[in-house]
Amino acid sequence: MIPGVTVRDMTAADLDAARGLIDQLGYDIPADEMERRFRAVTEADGHHALMVAELDGGIVGLLHIFARPALEKPVEALVQSLVVDQTLRGSGIGRALMDRAEGWARGRGLESVTLHTRATRAEARAFYRALGYDEVAEAMLMRKTLHPE
Repeated sequence: MIPGVTVRDMTAADLDAARGLIDQLGYDIPADEMERRFRAVTEADGHHALMVAELDGGIVGLLHIFARPALEKPVEALVQSLVVDQTLRGSGIGRALMDRAEGWARGRGLESVTLHTRATRAEARAFYRALGYDEVAEAMLMRKTLHPE
């Protein structure tokens, strides 16, 4: 990993930088919406963690993980998002964030970490395989937008 990178908990002061990273994945989120989402995650009773990687005072990576209980399987950790600045991918920052996330899950007694990645993101899939993640399912994401009645 690049010397000088630190992984720490995300704070509200990191929101603009986090928006920039998420934008690199193709998600354009307005500042007020990002702030609302940040509050929703940080107020979720300790079941979520937001982490950032910092280098030379700038945010160069972001990870969101949470504990997901279910009836059909044991509680697992789910990596909701991971992004490393596109100019620094392959430098070990993603691995450092994932190591911290796995430690977060172990610290809560969770037995597994699950994540979703798009089939079109071949580099991401190779990265996760290199970390020991196995492809366990192919799925189709479905969504229904709910409109006020």
